[in-house]
Amino acid sequence: MTPDQITAAGSSLYQAEQSRIQRSLLSAEFPSATMDDAYAVQRAFVDRKLSEGRKIIGWKIGLTSRAMQQQLNIATPDSGVLLDDMAFANGATIPTGRFIAPRIEAEIAFVMKSALYGDVTRDQVLAVTDFVAPALEILDTRIVRAANGQTRTIIDTISDNAANAGIVMGTHRHDPRGDLRWVGAIVKRDGLVEETGLGAGVLDDPVTGIIWLSRRMHQYGQAIEPGQIILSGSFIRAVECPPGARIDADFGPFGHLTCTFA
Repeated sequence: MTPDQITAAGSSLYQAEQSRIQRSLLSAEFPSATMDDAYAVQRAFVDRKLSEGRKIIGWKIGLTSRAMQQQLNIATPDSGVLLDDMAFANGATIPTGRFIAPRIEAEIAFVMKSALYGDVTRDQVLAVTDFVAPALEILDTRIVRAANGQTRTIIDTISDNAANAGIVMGTHRHDPRGDLRWVGAIVKRDGLVEETGLGAGVLDDPVTGIIWLSRRMHQYGQAIEPGQIILSGSFIRAVECPPGARIDADFGPFGHLTCTFA
């Protein structure tokens, strides 16, 4: 993709978010686009928001489950940017019309006390993590999921800020040195269990995702900064959240989160 095409694609995603009308598949419009192109589009999309005063508060890691990677025919996660207007308090009501087609996922969030950069080890990740906490990620898609027999590819997903739209966190704080593979959640919608899962569903260990993110960001001259939140990846399938949906995520001793979609 040319620089002008990348800028235009980022602007189209911004307009789709503002209008709540999804745009067509970027992968169909640019069939030869690479993952580098897609991350450049994502940056153009995010830069448009930063120019209006938004602040980066962290990063998300997506496509960490084997099932999702197989679905998109890839062997790597992807990542997106968390901005300050994406943060919702535990128990929040998500305003009507805020998102196009929201879904939620249960995750473990890492909050960093020091910077992380480059080819790091598991011990280095744990050493710079202030605490871990339960989180809900709100997903949304500014690009249609399918059109004319073609479905979204990794190019669409990365460009679309890895489908990131929001985050719900509470006040729970835990030592990152615990065995996060056994942290689980029971996720209900309107009182009915929709999904259950364990942290091991995220690359066998959520810390692995943070290692991957640090290495990927290094390729683009980026670093994880102190105080930033890192969503390490979902260990459940995404749950649809139509208007009126009440979400209850019980992480047991790890914490309890809720939100409602108006």
